[in-house]
Amino acid sequence: MEPTSEQLKAFYSRCVRISNLLQPIELVRYDSRTRRIVILAGATIEIEILENGEVIIG
Repeated sequence: MEPTSEQLKAFYSRCVRISNLLQPIELVRYDSRTRRIVILAGATIEIEILENGEVIIG
C-alpha cells in the first residue's frame, strides 16, 4: 500500500516547516498496518499523518 496524495502533501508541508525551524528530521516511516506516516524530528517533535492528510502532533 502507498501513501495517499493527501498524506504526501501534508508530509511535504511539515518537512518544509521543520527545516525552516532548523530542526533535523531523524526518522520518517510509513506504517502499512495503520496507514500512517510517522515523522520524528529534533529531540521532541513527533508527527503522525493520517490517510486523509490530517496531522497529529504529539
